[in-house]
Amino acid sequence: MERILKAARESGSLNLSNRSLSEVPGEVYNNLETGSLDDKWWEGVDLQKLILAHNNLEVLREDLRNLSSLVVLNISHNQLSSVPAAIGDLPLLKSLDVSFNQIKLIPEEVGLATALVKVDFSNNCLTELPASLGRCMNLSELKASNNNISRLPDELSGCCKLNKFDLEGNKLVLLQENMFTSWTLLIELNAAKNQLTTIPASIGALSKLVRMDLHQNKITSIPSSIKGCSSLAEFYMGNNILSTIPDDIGMLSKLGTLDLHSNQLKEYPVGACKLKLSFLDLSNNALSGLPAELGTMTTLRKLLLSGNPMRALRSSLVSGPTSTLMKYLRSRLSSEEEASGSRTTPTKDDQISAARRLSVSSKELNLSGLGVPNVPPAAWETSDVVKLDLSKNLIEDLPNELSLCSSLQALILSNNKIKKWPGMVSSLPSLTSLKLDNNPLAEISSTDLESLSKLEVLDLSGNASSLSEPAVVSSLPRLQELYLRRMKLQEFPIGLVQLKHLRILNLSQNNLSTIPEGIKDFTALIELDLSDNNITRLPAELTFIFFWIFMSRVCLSLAYKCLNLMEIPSGA
Repeated sequence: MERILKAARESGSLNLSNRSLSEVPGEVYNNLETGSLDDKWWEGVDLQKLILAHNNLEVLREDLRNLSSLVVLNISHNQLSSVPAAIGDLPLLKSLDVSFNQIKLIPEEVGLATALVKVDFSNNCLTELPASLGRCMNLSELKASNNNISRLPDELSGCCKLNKFDLEGNKLVLLQENMFTSWTLLIELNAAKNQLTTIPASIGALSKLVRMDLHQNKITSIPSSIKGCSSLAEFYMGNNILSTIPDDIGMLSKLGTLDLHSNQLKEYPVGACKLKLSFLDLSNNALSGLPAELGTMTTLRKLLLSGNPMRALRSSLVSGPTSTLMKYLRSRLSSEEEASGSRTTPTKDDQISAARRLSVSSKELNLSGLGVPNVPPAAWETSDVVKLDLSKNLIEDLPNELSLCSSLQALILSNNKIKKWPGMVSSLPSLTSLKLDNNPLAEISSTDLESLSKLEVLDLSGNASSLSEPAVVSSLPRLQELYLRRMKLQEFPIGLVQLKHLRILNLSQNNLSTIPEGIKDFTALIELDLSDNNITRLPAELTFIFFWIFMSRVCLSLAYKCLNLMEIPSGA
């Protein structure tokens, strides 16, 4: 403990989480001053960050006021029943986390900590929030989910910089009108699992709202002012008692996810067919049919309809693929509607916008099949994407801006016009999967690959001139899957044996005639595809591989379709 406290005196940060503490060490309340003559007090810094999470603390003393330089305080996951009034004596405190305790009341003094930016009161026993929080003008994130709060103090409208508000799992019966007229910077609103019966008309003031979750309440209607939420991308209203949806909802041009399951809807309005949704859940309602205009929503990827008394649609359409149902609905549109141009083909911009909306929750951005010659800016403007699919386009090179995708793990560039190795991929720190199959790639050198040390999956299939020497791939030490189909290979690339982690190797549709004896050295291999080659004989060493398969009970796929095997060694 002394070593940890000494390090904290030097850094100003102390982490005592997960130490089964029943009380806070006295040195902490004294700002880490021990009184020892050996301490070089002049070299120490005041405590600025204190983490006491996941302990057995029951009390936090009023001596907390001694930590006047504290910026971050995390005392979550303890057994506290109260918060000391001294919390208001921390003028620099920006982040306060007291979640997962047994706190029944937050003292009004908390409002004196006016520097607060993030507060988390979740998973306690609160019946109200302190009205004094309204003084915290810089508060941007307030969480108080899973408590017993039935009403919000009017003073909270003073938190005009709030952008995230989470009150899920409480007993709220009302959201005051004045709240939303003040919270114009709100981006995320979660009031799910409460007892709300209405949505305030002032909801339309939230023009920056991106995500709203009000599922599992008792809400009977959606106000027409919802059209003012022009940035809304995700709207969750499942498990309420809605009987209608306003046509004005069709004006939400950025809405990609709409969840209306388990309500009392009898129809889906034609006006809402203007939306460019990716996901629509209408399951467990009272729908007997759908408007044909819904078929024009060409961005829709998933439509859920189960649990409705559908009489106008065959059950096979209701339970079948969304694409089949959409095609059927389009066929019901009259020829007059088609001639008048009411059916419009979505532009590339529409398709890209729809893909971006879908990526908000999936973290996967699918821009395949657009026929674009350049990578759309959406590829690097969409945050936290882990998978980017740019296949089936006309792309010839990758822009440097793509290096902004620091979270990107999988990049699919199949079926494009890329001639030169895209060197910028080396600037993607998280990349583990790269697919470049079916491009007119020129020769790849070992220096092109050596910067991709984290790569686990590589597909170069159909690039016959890109690998004059397949062994250059051995510079990828973590490679687990390698696909070299249709590469016009004449010899088995035995140099790949250096890839100690290689599990899948696909060499199908080449011109191989023999399998070398060194095949036994691929000890990690579980799948080897040599189909559609000119192999006439299997080496005896494969007997060892088969034995290893049976002993380890690993499923090895050796596809020898059209191999024209003439001779198989005994024992194999």
